[in-house]
Amino acid sequence: MTLQSRVEAIVSSIVTVHPREIPALLHSSLCFFFCVLCHPPLRDEGAISLGLGNLPGLFAGSLLLTLVAAPVSTIIFSLPNVSKGRALVLIHRFFSVSLLLFFVSWHASSAEHSGSSSMVSMSHTSPFEEDRNFDTGDSEHAHSSGWGNHGWFFISVRVSLFLWVALLNLITISSTWARVIDIMDNESGSRLFGFVGAGATLGQLFGSLFAAGMAWLGPFLLLFSAFLMELAAQSAKGICHELDHDSEELSLIRYAASGEHVGVDEHRTTVPEVSSPKSPTSVVKPQMCVILDGLYLIMSSAYLRYVSVFLWLSAVVSSFFYFQKVTIIASTISSSLGRRRLFAEINSLIAVFILVGQLALTGRILTFAGITTAICAAPIVAFSNLIALAIWPTWIAIAVSEILRKVVTYVVTRPGRELLFTVVSQEEKYKAKICIDVIVQRLGDATAAGMYKLLFGTLNENTSVISLATLPLCVIWLAVAFHLGRRQAHLAKLQSASIT
Repeated sequence: MTLQSRVEAIVSSIVTVHPREIPALLHSSLCFFFCVLCHPPLRDEGAISLGLGNLPGLFAGSLLLTLVAAPVSTIIFSLPNVSKGRALVLIHRFFSVSLLLFFVSWHASSAEHSGSSSMVSMSHTSPFEEDRNFDTGDSEHAHSSGWGNHGWFFISVRVSLFLWVALLNLITISSTWARVIDIMDNESGSRLFGFVGAGATLGQLFGSLFAAGMAWLGPFLLLFSAFLMELAAQSAKGICHELDHDSEELSLIRYAASGEHVGVDEHRTTVPEVSSPKSPTSVVKPQMCVILDGLYLIMSSAYLRYVSVFLWLSAVVSSFFYFQKVTIIASTISSSLGRRRLFAEINSLIAVFILVGQLALTGRILTFAGITTAICAAPIVAFSNLIALAIWPTWIAIAVSEILRKVVTYVVTRPGRELLFTVVSQEEKYKAKICIDVIVQRLGDATAAGMYKLLFGTLNENTSVISLATLPLCVIWLAVAFHLGRRQAHLAKLQSASIT
């Protein structure tokens, strides 16, 4: 038995897959594995070196960069002479080269900062001050340091890396999912998305272990991250099995079934070359119009607007739970070592459960229970968790709720969420989906942060009341999920009938 036959036998024993689907399935999972594994730990180190008090500003900058870069990143999928598969490879390779440039910049800025700081310490620091600084430790230094303690080049490199890596994660993951969704339909996605997502889970597990064991490499980790991103680009070349469905036909099926936005639909059918990536007129389309294509597609489709609302509510509720988790843990466990140990144990359990669930349960749940059950599971679990935290705001409730929430999200709801895009046109998969994934996610996080700060001050820091105040969002989220699930199932039936 050859190696290829053995691999195919192993994959077939884990997931229900046809032989012709195995190459694309393995390359998809490997691509996600390398994308997640390449996350450079220097991003967080650089942020801490600038002072923890600057973190809110860095997150705000990340939001602004995301809002600008997400529409711009879809331009490559509009190039007439570049296939969608080739465009994905170029995106990964672009970020790989950028990490190499960051390695050079980081090394140069560190050398410059080291030389200048040593001169300053020799000329301005007394022996007593040196002893006091040594005794303080890195943690206190992280809190006290700020922009004024570093040169402009040192600051700009670390700020840029922090913002860039956040963008890298969002763009590469969303673009890869867009490609995977493009080559799979609703039926194959129900069977295989769990296995595809398991690649990202494995990447997170190995990435944490590697970052902890190889931390001594320092800036050279950026070279390793660049290499991994190139491996992601090579893996992306194998995500190339095309299914027999037409992009424009899927869009027309959805609009004809719903009767929504007749004026827009007539415009699409009478002048399809405006939105079709295969049209020769796209060559002369103004670049600004290309940049805004994704946003235009979202606004012109009721289905995509519902998807946006679903993902926005998901991000808001998830961020609310994160703030509740941090607040309750901080108030119930006084030891910082104890908090770190608890978070590590929770994350380890979550990763194991998610990996087992993705390989053993996701395909079966999506195939037999359906997408409506899958995407409704997350708001139901969130509603139950918030009630539990309102009644029993302890670290035990946090641990159980966090495990349940993340396992349900990544084993059931996240694959179901990707299935929502299997019934839209190719243009919407690559342009609208990336804008939804990137922009809506960031807007949801920002909205949750502002709302939580307001409620935390208004409700006198009462975490139980804050949990109860979030329940209406879960109810709205569930209603939107139910509508979307029913709508997607109907469109999937129409798509299957049109293909056969």
